[in-house]
Amino acid sequence: MTGTGPEGPNVPPPPSAPPVVPDPPAPDPHDPSLRHLLDRALLVEARVRRAVDARQRTDPAPDDAFRGLYLSDETVRRLLDHGRSLDPAPDEADAARLAEAEERASAARPPTRLHALATAFGLTSLDIEILLIALLPDLDDRFEQFYGYLNDDVTRRRPAIGLALGLCGLSPADASARARFDPQAPLLDGGLLLVEEPDRPFLGRSLRVPDRVAAHLLGEDTPDPRLAGLLAPPHAHQLWRDLAGAGDPAPLARTLADGLPLVYLREEQGGAGGALAAAALTAAGRTVLAVDLERLGGDPRPPEAVRTLAREARLTGAGLVCGPVDALVGAQSPRTEVLRALADAALPSLPVLLTGRVPWDATWSARPPLLLPTPRVEPASRAALWSRCYDGPPAQGLELDHLLSPFLLTPDQLARAARAAEQSAALDGGPLRPEHVRAGARAQNAAGLDRLARRIEPAVGWPDLVLPPDALAQLQELAARARHRDLVLGEWGMRPGGGRGRGVTALFAGDSGTGKTMSAEVIAADLGLDLYTVDLATVIDKYVGETEKNLERIFSEAAGINGVLLFDEADAIFGKRSEVKDAHDRYANVESAYLLQRMETFDGLAILATNLRANLDDAFTRRLDLVIDFPLPDADHRRVLWERCLGPVLPRGTDLDLDFCAESFELAGGNIRSIAVTAAYLAAESGKPVSMADLIHAIQREYQKLGRLTLDSEFGPYLVLLTSP
Repeated sequence: MTGTGPEGPNVPPPPSAPPVVPDPPAPDPHDPSLRHLLDRALLVEARVRRAVDARQRTDPAPDDAFRGLYLSDETVRRLLDHGRSLDPAPDEADAARLAEAEERASAARPPTRLHALATAFGLTSLDIEILLIALLPDLDDRFEQFYGYLNDDVTRRRPAIGLALGLCGLSPADASARARFDPQAPLLDGGLLLVEEPDRPFLGRSLRVPDRVAAHLLGEDTPDPRLAGLLAPPHAHQLWRDLAGAGDPAPLARTLADGLPLVYLREEQGGAGGALAAAALTAAGRTVLAVDLERLGGDPRPPEAVRTLAREARLTGAGLVCGPVDALVGAQSPRTEVLRALADAALPSLPVLLTGRVPWDATWSARPPLLLPTPRVEPASRAALWSRCYDGPPAQGLELDHLLSPFLLTPDQLARAARAAEQSAALDGGPLRPEHVRAGARAQNAAGLDRLARRIEPAVGWPDLVLPPDALAQLQELAARARHRDLVLGEWGMRPGGGRGRGVTALFAGDSGTGKTMSAEVIAADLGLDLYTVDLATVIDKYVGETEKNLERIFSEAAGINGVLLFDEADAIFGKRSEVKDAHDRYANVESAYLLQRMETFDGLAILATNLRANLDDAFTRRLDLVIDFPLPDADHRRVLWERCLGPVLPRGTDLDLDFCAESFELAGGNIRSIAVTAAYLAAESGKPVSMADLIHAIQREYQKLGRLTLDSEFGPYLVLLTSP
């Protein structure tokens, strides 16, 4: 509503001006590719003009606005007398213009897009003419009317097959010309041309050039929207190019340049297969199109997606780097038909490089790929790549080689780990610290093992351990083995042959409560890894063969994470093989033999914990890197344990006699921790600090749990506290 005020009409203020969006850049008229395309399009336009002129000479109603919607007697008579002859034969001027355009385009470096398209897709000169005829309505909307007129149907604005053949001066009965529209012909097989309306007779089917192909010829290379979500960003591949440690890409690059179409790069955990493939393609003069096979396997129409991927790669002169193959061949929902489609798409002009950790199955492809083992990223290269991907404030005094050495990460994982560490440091508002680096690396673990084992984030360190010096030294040696296994077992080759992995395996033997699980947690904390405790309830199965399957799932998932794997009560599944007296013994021995072999090839850090070392098979002991005994603590260690378990925060009474407790009660550390917790509850109930009476009552409860007698000689002068209220 408007009105009049003392200062004039009350007019609402004008809306704020919308933000100015810059216009897209205008096409460069001097671009050789665009000029070549327009020169060829003008030649087709001249042919269309002659065809229109020829049609008008025999057309009884050239201005009919309802052409094709009905048939008059004059139209039928013209069709009977003259047919649909277009007479578009080129004149000498057209031939000269074509020669001039092609000569100018041939001198362009790099080649024009139309020439590159013809080379990549194997197009003939006739194919190019057909493609241009179908493309003209997308370049100039006048040709919608022209083609409607030449089709004798105002509703059909695209050229039909018969019209395209006529404009090329070919008979519709020419079998070789008709073959250019077969599904296996280069235009259709490469996805450059679509033949629509399949229910119409062959010559009446419409031709259309996909928008992505038209955009490419005009100079635009945004990937097809159909590929949204399927392409992985190749940032880490680009950063990796000039770093040592991923293998030499030169031999593979030479092979790709010679026309090798299909390669399978098998990698280990932390392998650089994708980086090596990308580096080889780059050295061979190609760009990289990285495909996430896990997402491709979940696509509702994988064959269509693969055809679009292949067209995109051939349009842009790229090679496909596809991984991981493991995502398509899992036991749950294998999608091997996707692998076959990718393998079938491989051509000398379209190299397909697959990466994965599973062995190649010959049934996945009709043509054998080049099988190439690839190295993993070595520690020094991990640190260098991590530093390139980290964009935060420079960190001072961080030994990245030392921090990242326990983590087996691919280049992509290292790039994500660096970004995650940067975000964690920004959240804390301080400088980058070692825990940020380790947390970023741990964040790259897959979640599959969480369904099979219990994950523990370590919360203890070396100062929390109370062990004899020899046991403590062996634990530190175990951590050093895990940290330097790539150097010793990889670069120095100290475990050759036999298909052995780079894993580190140790046995923790000792009574319950002597610190085995806590020691595993300390080692995981020292390495910056998570601890995964295997729940035996998810492993042992009464049915034959199921236990092995469950263990295989655990080992397979553990191979995809950076963590410490703890098998508690290991003698239950790693027991001795026995003499075969019945079928149960025979299958139990098969189970043990399988475990022996699987432990040999495991590539991670595994710890077996047992209360009964004598129950383990001798063959397991030989395959262990370390066997660490955890004895019951002596009086001095018990005194330290009492102090640690009660902690610095718990309020204590003045009558506590921890020296007496350490001397008199022969208990393991786990029992002492349980007693301290029970005493804390008693103190909380009474509302007073923990007293000696609380400790004595808690010790008695622990004895009852253990089935031990309450002896006067042990409780001494404090026995009376058990009978006091």
